[in-house]
Amino acid sequence: MFQIGDNIVYSMHGAGIIKAIEEKEILGKKQQYYVIKMLIGNMQVMIPTSKIINSSIRPVTDIIALKHLLYIFLHGESDSIQPWKQRYKVNSDKIKTGKIQECAEVVRDLLRLKKEKALNTSEKKMLDNAHGFLISELELIKGITENQIKSFS
Repeated sequence: MFQIGDNIVYSMHGAGIIKAIEEKEILGKKQQYYVIKMLIGNMQVMIPTSKIINSSIRPVTDIIALKHLLYIFLHGESDSIQPWKQRYKVNSDKIKTGKIQECAEVVRDLLRLKKEKALNTSEKKMLDNAHGFLISELELIKGITENQIKSFS
């Protein structure tokens, strides 16, 4: 499904690049693994190639989808005001999907909320993580400009 050099997104980890496909023996069983260099945290992840279809790994978004995403980010409506615990659960679920649009909505909504009032510690951390995931993917999209990336800050 993926090749060495492909840019991917792994939900809850951000964007990365497939650096190798290696055969490893773990617990007496030989399998092929994708070796993925994650952009956040200088981390390396190995995922069995047989499990890739059921994982939350997807290709990086293209520039055409990004233009729609930028419009939603700048002009989309935020979710209605909810108690922070409910808002935290909804936002956590959005991030776990691994979809760039969902992650951008979390960043957008928390940035808007931050302008109105101080975020609690959990939401500050969520905003930092979601923003990091979003920026890591944006950096790998072919054709994106630095100004477009800055639009998401």
